[in-house]
Amino acid sequence: MKRQLAYFLFIVVALLSESCASVNKKRLEKLIPQSVNVAVRQAYAMSESLKSDTMLLPKSVDADGKLLTSDSRWWGSGFFPGSLWYLYELTGNDSLRMLAENFTKRVEREKWTTNNHDVGFMIYCSFGNGYRITENASYPDVMLTAARSLSTRYNSKIGLIRSWDFNKQHWQYPVIIDNMMNLELLLWAARYSGDSSFYRMAVSHADKTAENHYRPDNSCYHVVSYDINTGKPEKRETWQGYSHSSSWSRGQAWGLYGYTMMFRETGLTRYLDKAKAIASYLINHPNLPADKIPYWDFDAPDIPNAKRDASSASIMASALIELSDFVDAKLKKQYLSVAESQLISLSSPAYRAEFGTNGNFLLKHSVGALPLSSEIDVPLTYADYYYLEALCRYKRSVLNK
Repeated sequence: MKRQLAYFLFIVVALLSESCASVNKKRLEKLIPQSVNVAVRQAYAMSESLKSDTMLLPKSVDADGKLLTSDSRWWGSGFFPGSLWYLYELTGNDSLRMLAENFTKRVEREKWTTNNHDVGFMIYCSFGNGYRITENASYPDVMLTAARSLSTRYNSKIGLIRSWDFNKQHWQYPVIIDNMMNLELLLWAARYSGDSSFYRMAVSHADKTAENHYRPDNSCYHVVSYDINTGKPEKRETWQGYSHSSSWSRGQAWGLYGYTMMFRETGLTRYLDKAKAIASYLINHPNLPADKIPYWDFDAPDIPNAKRDASSASIMASALIELSDFVDAKLKKQYLSVAESQLISLSSPAYRAEFGTNGNFLLKHSVGALPLSSEIDVPLTYADYYYLEALCRYKRSVLNK
């Protein structure tokens, strides 16, 4: 009798789980076209507001809601062009392709950037997506030049790409977890050019980061600085998180995304294992809110009143959707369930802006660097980018299958 009851309860739980998954999928079947429609209209409005200066790109808004812009030198300059490419991919609208090409040209000069590690963000999010979608024959040269520029920041003795050049009196050789995201450019360059040195740099960087950035619970530090003589860590700290020992949310998301990408590009199972371990830490964290939009730091002292970070949720959702393609059925369901909850939350009025508001950005409520009093509870161009990427991935991996 007990066995029969247990089996009955198992069946009920399984059916409820399947029903919930089906409901989320149906909700997203309706929400994604709505979100894309708003995103397209916002993108046209944003593009119109930037047409007077061919070097301008969007960043965020100020305290009065006024648009803040940058030129291509800002680390996130490639995200708006990348968002336009994703919108073109989602719609097939040729006018969006023309805008994507126009704004992609605005960051081309960054292929020569050697004074920071963000050339991967700048060039791969823009030219990389453009080449993936259109195979524009002029784009690979830009991307290869950028990969060579990025590789100048690699120190073979330390085995990592240096992130920052500032604050030299405090850090000898700082490496931030964000730098995992720039490795995709190197791996593309290795595959395209046949130059294995790009591959070796990326793998060394990922391995050293896994070894030295991560704690036993699979949370990560934001900044690890290395001794330039010994190649060993000298400091483990934060720059944008609550404390040196806390878990800055976007940093955790960068790591999840980065190791998922590393497995996709290399097939090395140690990266899949790392991505799964990070995912387990994040989705089972007691401070992950019910709507799955993380607080800006998982250890923020004012939880549950701490600011949320839509950018962390967007990156995490995109990574989980991709990671779900590499795991067994049980984990796939778990990862997609969390990603679906995040996309549903981000697509709701609580986070998705109405047309003509929010400085023409798509998502509200992101946090750039709270300890630096920078970009607090505002739209951020990279939140929009990874949200649109997540929609593309969900559409390809779930809705179109």
